[in-house]
Amino acid sequence: MNVFINTFLLCYAGLFPIINPVGNIPLFLSLTRSHTNRERNALAGRVAINSFFLLLASLLVGSHVLEFFGISLPVVRIGGGLVVTAFGWHLLNSGVSVDGDAAAASPAPKPLDTFYPFTMPLTVGPGSMAAAIALGSQRPSLAGLPELVLLGAAAIAGLLAISATIYLCYRFAEGTISRLGPGGTNVVVRLSAFILVCIGIQIIWTGWTGLMALPH
Repeated sequence: MNVFINTFLLCYAGLFPIINPVGNIPLFLSLTRSHTNRERNALAGRVAINSFFLLLASLLVGSHVLEFFGISLPVVRIGGGLVVTAFGWHLLNSGVSVDGDAAAASPAPKPLDTFYPFTMPLTVGPGSMAAAIALGSQRPSLAGLPELVLLGAAAIAGLLAISATIYLCYRFAEGTISRLGPGGTNVVVRLSAFILVCIGIQIIWTGWTGLMALPH
């Protein structure tokens, strides 16, 4: 039982601050402001499901896929950091209105793509994928089948808990942000977008540092 709890906490605590679903609430709400609450709630569920399977794939086979293609984790961080930086920069300079004006000006909003940008890179970015790959690569090689099954079940439980947290944060985004008002929400959105740009640059720098440290 202790092994199960420790593995569960390792997965959840290791991924939660990187995914940061609470900090993503303003961005999620601003990108879905022209849609109804029903559409937003359905989107929250699909993003949570997509995030679970993306993290699960990274955890179970991510290291093997990278090894097959000869790609190192620093390269993944650099490529993913570029995506995060570009997305944050676009959001920072976009004309998204968080007070409902965009919805009034656009009677026929575009269909929502549940994978980009909501699942990746907004929710599951290169940092969380790299963390999941690292967690998956740390499984003991000499462990027996029962221990591997227990560790796998604990890891999946941790991913399910992360996905449930993502759903709850996005599901109740409207109520969370409504207390800030239109002006306060706009400030938070812009600040969050700027932080996202900084995170992307930090991921690029971390990847570059790791790449330079590799033997040539």
